[in-house]
Amino acid sequence: MTELLFRADAYQTAAECRILAHTPEGGLVVDRTVFYPTGGGQPGDSGVLEWSGGLLPIATTLKLEGGQVALVPAEPLPMPPVGAAARQMLDWTRRHRHMRIHTALHLLSVVIPLPVTGGAIAQDRGRLDFDMPEPPGDPAVIAGILNALISRDLAVTEDWITDEDLAANPGLVKTMSVRPPTGQGRVRLVRIGQGADQVDLQPCGGTHVARTGEIGRVTLGKIENKGRQNRRVSILLAE
Repeated sequence: MTELLFRADAYQTAAECRILAHTPEGGLVVDRTVFYPTGGGQPGDSGVLEWSGGLLPIATTLKLEGGQVALVPAEPLPMPPVGAAARQMLDWTRRHRHMRIHTALHLLSVVIPLPVTGGAIAQDRGRLDFDMPEPPGDPAVIAGILNALISRDLAVTEDWITDEDLAANPGLVKTMSVRPPTGQGRVRLVRIGQGADQVDLQPCGGTHVARTGEIGRVTLGKIENKGRQNRRVSILLAE
């Protein structure tokens, strides 16, 4: 399995690694990574891979079977050989914007406490689809409540529970379309706020900011009707 360094520290931007294999599609399997692989609506990280023989731009990062992670080159350039030592350097500006959006979407699910049927994250915006037959109300009011939560500068922390504990507490899962990964004995929970100030707790494998104040101000995009019971709510970073 690839060691997921971003799981221990989402703010780590570089790390040494070793090339374990080349995939048939041209990816590079690594033994450890600071790059987040595509999943849960969050895009895979990009950046640069450097080794003694050259420099390779990385376009995205993907999960493979067996818990391995592959870096996908942005161009068909020479790749480091299997067994080579290399250094990963993350496109931090892009990743940090993903972290801000991802944490803001968790807060959006607090402001609109309905089942989530889908979601996606990009550099400047994100969206959640809700099981919502009727319009949610005044968008300006929703945006105001969301920004008020952000401005409270709540701590964002993690905890772990067993698969059995999650099965016994199905209310922790807000998403109808994506189930949290189980089968490894434990599941990661992301908590926003502590004690009496806790506002959210849900399973999530993505990367998040350390405090909600880091998100900055957001605006609400157009609320779209996506079917008889689904409505899409988008948010955008103000800067």
